[in-house]
Amino acid sequence: MALSGNKGEWSEIYALFKLLGERTVYAGDENLEKIKNLFYPIVMILRQEKDGDIDYVIRDSLIHILSSDGRELLNIPAGEFLKEAGTLFRAIQEGKGSFSIPDTETFMEKVRCKTLKAPSTDKTDIRIVLHDCRAKTDCELGFSIKSQLGNPSTLLNASRATNFIFRIEGVNLSDEEITEINSLKTKQKIIDRFNAIKKKGGSFVFEKVDSLTFENNLILLDGALPEIISHLLLGQLKTGDNYVKDLTDLLVDENPIGYRTGQNAPPYYEYKVKQLLTAIALGMVPATSWKGIYDANGGYLVVKTDGDVLVYHFYDRNRFEDYLFHNAFLDRSSTTRNDYGKIERASDGSLLFKMNLQIRLKQRQKTNNPKATIWKQ
Repeated sequence: MALSGNKGEWSEIYALFKLLGERTVYAGDENLEKIKNLFYPIVMILRQEKDGDIDYVIRDSLIHILSSDGRELLNIPAGEFLKEAGTLFRAIQEGKGSFSIPDTETFMEKVRCKTLKAPSTDKTDIRIVLHDCRAKTDCELGFSIKSQLGNPSTLLNASRATNFIFRIEGVNLSDEEITEINSLKTKQKIIDRFNAIKKKGGSFVFEKVDSLTFENNLILLDGALPEIISHLLLGQLKTGDNYVKDLTDLLVDENPIGYRTGQNAPPYYEYKVKQLLTAIALGMVPATSWKGIYDANGGYLVVKTDGDVLVYHFYDRNRFEDYLFHNAFLDRSSTTRNDYGKIERASDGSLLFKMNLQIRLKQRQKTNNPKATIWKQ
């Protein structure tokens, strides 16, 4: 049966071939540009297959493919992987929806790679032994792969657990008015419903996170994070901005938490939001109690639109956090699937409104206007 997958899933195989072909991976900056003097030689890539682990060991210009018990199954010139990566890259660019690539599948069988996505119970998509030239050590690390070749990569999946509950104050709405507002079905219906409530004199006060588990995970990171996120969500509706950095800059100006400011004040909001993004990227999920342990302990590998694969190494934490902070944006998920975006009347008669948190990653394209950002296609 032919393998079939979307652009993101095929990108995992592309990253494997590309890294084995080049045998070195370069670090990236917050703008997804290669840092030419910061790179990591690859010693080995470990891939988990359904019928056993496969190790791709790099020795000079040969890739030695070993079974889980150390037997050498095959050795192939690294150039073959690079050639196949080029073929696969072009096929991914042309692919739509879920698609098969027979030529790539033939090569995958040859190199003992049988599935598009290696089985995993955490956020690790690939394990790599890298040589750190600065520390002069080899270290095995798990990385999550994010691709720019398809739809924007998801950092935080939306669910009912990521709903934030707000209390509507300053207005008494009749059942007829609630029905009228909830029935707005425009393309930007959440913004229109939000503005309709504001127009009638209503204001939004954060109450709680719908999921106690997710709220506890956030509090474990920082006690102010639930409220900070609530203001990011409100800022998105008020301004139409989506990028987390822009919304965080707005918080700095408004200072809704009331931090003491001044010439030497620390970057409260930026620091806390970066900790949130890093925790989500490397281990925390909303519906599972989190103990502060990172799963993808290496960081991210990003497949760029031009075919480059860049590493954001967790050991180089500042660059990793900057990458997340500058490229994360708030997206809107299905209102019906996740049950949010409408006025509800609580048992005590108060009015509630749920907003949903979903975070994706997409590089921003610079414009001549320093305050403007647009999608990079």
